[in-house]
Amino acid sequence: MIKHEYNPDYLNSFLDYTVTILNKSPNTIKEYNYDIAMFLKFIKIRFNMTKEKDFANIIINDITIDTIKKIKLDDIHAFLSYLTNNYQSKPATRARKASSIRVFFNYLSSKANLIEINPAQDLETPKLDRRLPKYLSLEESQRLLTTTDNPDNRNSVRDYAILTIFLNCGLRLSELVGINIMDINFSECKMTVIGKGNKERTIYLNKACIRALKDYLEVRPKEGIKTDKRNSKDALFLSERKERISGRTVQHIVDKQLTAAGLDSKKLSTHKLRHTAATLMYQYGNADIRALQEVLGHESISTTEIYTHVANKQARDIIESNPLANM
Repeated sequence: MIKHEYNPDYLNSFLDYTVTILNKSPNTIKEYNYDIAMFLKFIKIRFNMTKEKDFANIIINDITIDTIKKIKLDDIHAFLSYLTNNYQSKPATRARKASSIRVFFNYLSSKANLIEINPAQDLETPKLDRRLPKYLSLEESQRLLTTTDNPDNRNSVRDYAILTIFLNCGLRLSELVGINIMDINFSECKMTVIGKGNKERTIYLNKACIRALKDYLEVRPKEGIKTDKRNSKDALFLSERKERISGRTVQHIVDKQLTAAGLDSKKLSTHKLRHTAATLMYQYGNADIRALQEVLGHESISTTEIYTHVANKQARDIIESNPLANM
């Protein structure tokens, strides 16, 4: 939960702007607040405004807009360098913080008109490592589903439906736990999910998904469901406590079933199931890259293109595995 009293007014105004105008999700708002607050604490140290070195003890609500006006691009670069040297931050982490800073200063300069010069105008995004995503093979995916469909597991119908949706639709974890029953249109074989940036998109359901969902809805609890802020009564997937299932519970379910299927749960996760769905769609469904981008809810086509690299790598591996390769 964001404690607005700890922030300077202009930071709170920025957060309000991201909610009302940019329509960002609550998780994104929290990330913006965390990133900018950390940056401002660094600024207090860099500008000799505090002798405190522990970020947890540095207050920022006393930083005036006049101090913000003194910030230059070099100061932002120094912050990103500080993250690397002191926190061993990965490129993805630094890229996120750079993005937060860029949006923040754009708001201050061009929206709120609180500063004349935007120091982040020429801020570049740290180069990311383009690692190929880990994913399950078709045979491993089939084995996982078979293992999940286990009568010894009292939640087997629910767990099977969860994994079926993951592996066929490529949802994010947050998207899956956020599904409400009313989001599903069985007559048109589709459902609506809320993705990153609070963006709504349509997911089409194949026969396996429809069957798994209908089977689950027959055993889903109908009485004693908790009335809470998470709208558990509307939720598709419920926990044993009869409330909307949490992301942590889903991760536990996936880990447990991966282990039962003889797969390494330490190297795989719910997000790897999303990678699996995307890879299978591209390899076996002859999916157009633009169509795949829409299915996955990627904002940039470059994010989706990594699955074409996966296919290319597999093609190279097949050639290399030819027994005549070393002749």
